[in-house]
Amino acid sequence: MEEPAKKYNQSRRDALALMGLLPFTPGILQNIVANPSPGIDGSLPAKNMFEIKGTFLNAAYTHPMSIGTATAIKNYLDFRLINGKSVQDIDGDRNTARTLFARLINADPDEVSWIPSTMVGENLIVSGLGLPGTNARIVTDAYHFDGSLYLYDELAQKGADVELILPKNNAISIDDIDKAIKPGTKLVAVSLVSMINGYQHDLKATCDIAHSRGALVYADIIQAAGAVPIDVHASGIDFCACSTFKWLMGDYGIGFLYVRKDRLHLLKRSQYGYRQLTDNSSHVFPFDTPGKEPFDYVQGDKTRNYFEVGTLNNGAVPGLTFSLNYLLTTGVEAIQKYRQPMIDKLQQRLPSLGYERMTPETSTSPIVTFASKDAYNKLHTKLVDAGINIQVYHDRFRISPSIYNTMNEIDHVINVLS
Repeated sequence: MEEPAKKYNQSRRDALALMGLLPFTPGILQNIVANPSPGIDGSLPAKNMFEIKGTFLNAAYTHPMSIGTATAIKNYLDFRLINGKSVQDIDGDRNTARTLFARLINADPDEVSWIPSTMVGENLIVSGLGLPGTNARIVTDAYHFDGSLYLYDELAQKGADVELILPKNNAISIDDIDKAIKPGTKLVAVSLVSMINGYQHDLKATCDIAHSRGALVYADIIQAAGAVPIDVHASGIDFCACSTFKWLMGDYGIGFLYVRKDRLHLLKRSQYGYRQLTDNSSHVFPFDTPGKEPFDYVQGDKTRNYFEVGTLNNGAVPGLTFSLNYLLTTGVEAIQKYRQPMIDKLQQRLPSLGYERMTPETSTSPIVTFASKDAYNKLHTKLVDAGINIQVYHDRFRISPSIYNTMNEIDHVINVLS
């Protein structure tokens, strides 16, 4: 529901509000959760929320945008056109979405910062800990995001002691993690749910081991947030980040970084910008108050004051608010329960057709992957002709159903692959 346009004066408080520096008003969030957006009733499958052509089983690549999300973004575009058809509270939208996301992963809103992407978040943690250019010991695994593995390879070339854990039986053994995290390890970096095969780490067990030896843990949660239940406080995770265009059902160019409240002091700001400030004043221009320096600045002490720098992709935020509202209304557990029979059927049927299982049989993540020699050349055209969209690589393929898929579509892809 649109709110009347706010009138701003030139006071410092209102200027800071426009910059997104003032606290979020809890009443707004309570109203959103208590009064879901039109079209959200929590029923599954949610086909009526989308306009998907064909059989789309590739949400792990990018999740289709819902009609409600697109409508919210269109309203923002009217605001940007200044055509009088829409008003927008940009500051309120940002704070609402951040608070909804915090609720989704059981974080405090002050522990969450906006970032442009998952990889930016991981780089901010690595830089904030002062790891580049040192001989710090870092542990990661082969199921981590390939861009992240490139990051740690670059650090290794500059002196870091990086250990890469290899998979066994389509999983990363907790025993191998235990052996790799030696005393003196600075950081353990994993993908909570792997983009490769959907393998899901036991985050609490990993954090317990790491913390017992003085190491910190970062998790890439882009393939997990919105798809599997996450409780950052219960797991003990120190840092995690994600973009919003996958299972959060948002758009490109925005994401979230979580930093456990008692870990924030361990990080240094590696970038600087006005969104880190809670106040600033000048002593240069007419009618300014005198001061010892030309300009004074006051840095904030929340996570967002460490990592938010400048202008965000504001257009994507209203749509994300709709999606987060949907996820909280429907429940990630309900979504996972609805999806699981589809994952199980793929796991049961495709190996009998000659495809090698790459995902643990007991997996409850949204991704299932199979290996097949020369898969792309053999399958791509056949799938396209059948109107099926899955992720096909040279020697493997990945299927990732979501809330709009049905068992009939799973049968369809099985028939085509056979």
